[in-house]
Amino acid sequence: MDRNQEGVSKTREDYLEAILMIWERQGYVRSVDVAEQLGVAKPSVTYTTKRLRENGYITADPNGMLILTDTGREIAERVYDRHQKLTAFFEALGVSSGQARIDACKVEHDLSEETYRAVLRHVQKYRPDLEKMETL
Repeated sequence: MDRNQEGVSKTREDYLEAILMIWERQGYVRSVDVAEQLGVAKPSVTYTTKRLRENGYITADPNGMLILTDTGREIAERVYDRHQKLTAFFEALGVSSGQARIDACKVEHDLSEETYRAVLRHVQKYRPDLEKMETL
């Protein structure tokens, strides 16, 4: 299982990002929402969210709604930010929006921080109109 610098697997990063995105969209997150967002089966969500709870990345309220902990939110926000910025970068290169989102999802986990920052600097230098590409 591939892991990022914090030791969180790509799958778990995807789950944390999905939880953040769903919460921002509707104000609550159910396991079924995560399954739908990621296109996975409910048992997969049950298994992975159990591991996320055990590792302190999420909790669940009495109604079973999923809640990011501070640590989980930090990871989710970092991944989501990279996703958004890489999507914008690919779109600036002329890639269609749909494909840009797919490709951003593929590389957001694997791109080193050094390369990611170099991409942001390059975009700022040649496309200053893309304000959303500002470095972190």
